Amino acid sequence: MERSEHYATAEDGTRLRWTSLGPAGVPGGPPVVLIDGIGCAGYIWRSLEPALARRRRVLHWNYRGHGGSERPSEPEQVSVAHCARDLLSVLDEAGERRAVLVGHSFGVQVALEVHRLAPGRVAGLVLVSGSSGHLLDTFHDVPGASAALPYWQRAVEAYPGVARFLARTVIPSEAIVRLGMAFEVNAKQLAREDLQRYLADLADVDSPLFVRLLASAAAHDLGGHLPQVAVPTLIIAGEKDTFTPAHRSVAMHEAIPGSELLLLAGGTHVLPLEQPAACEERIETFLASRCAGEPPPPPEATA
Repeated sequence: MERSEHYATAEDGTRLRWTSLGPAGVPGGPPVVLIDGIGCAGYIWRSLEPALARRRRVLHWNYRGHGGSERPSEPEQVSVAHCARDLLSVLDEAGERRAVLVGHSFGVQVALEVHRLAPGRVAGLVLVSGSSGHLLDTFHDVPGASAALPYWQRAVEAYPGVARFLARTVIPSEAIVRLGMAFEVNAKQLAREDLQRYLADLADVDSPLFVRLLASAAAHDLGGHLPQVAVPTLIIAGEKDTFTPAHRSVAMHEAIPGSELLLLAGGTHVLPLEQPAACEERIETFLASRCAGEPPPPPEATA
């Protein structure tokens, strides 16, 4: 399969890079859109993307200021809502009316926001290692992360050059890799090279843009919207996830009618890299059984 590269234009004129892999118009069902976490540029899907593309079209796009997408002209134009509307612009450019949204981490909030804005565009949801909102409230289940964010944001915006230097120096450093392998991921399941690449993408994002997006994710909450999610939904979580603890996924499962839940033993926040085969098998089964085709058109209105 050959991946094609394209660009879409957001409502505010920001140029968004997106890719397509796999055949369009597959009889098996609507396409899949892969939605990253903050600071990521697609590496988390390195195994899942080609696997899913064997049977249907798979789209992926970079958030504004991430990967090959432009930064917005106005610094404040970075939020969960901007990301959700950007995804709709990508779907329009790709010529797709509906899609199954597969979100990881922060991408779960973006997927749910798209459903809130345009439920008719969503054929199904796969929510991996994420929550419905307030991203920092349960980070490591330590209170205070959200309270510290405004101070961090002010420091980053006051000294952006220093923040960029530190991010690009510290995040991909050997010390951080060692700490990550020891405490944040399952070292028996994740290759060291995978964590290094994951951190390199994170370090490449402009620090002020990153912290603004993080602040939006910390304030954003769609917990009240979950009972209104009326599309097939699969939730996947790692039992040892410290970034978004599994109880957040359990809570989403309990709130979304008819949703399915998969808890993977030993899994952490980077499940698609640690346990790609388990994720692929469960998502493929879900797509085949619950997202196989377009729903029938609504009945025509009568006078």
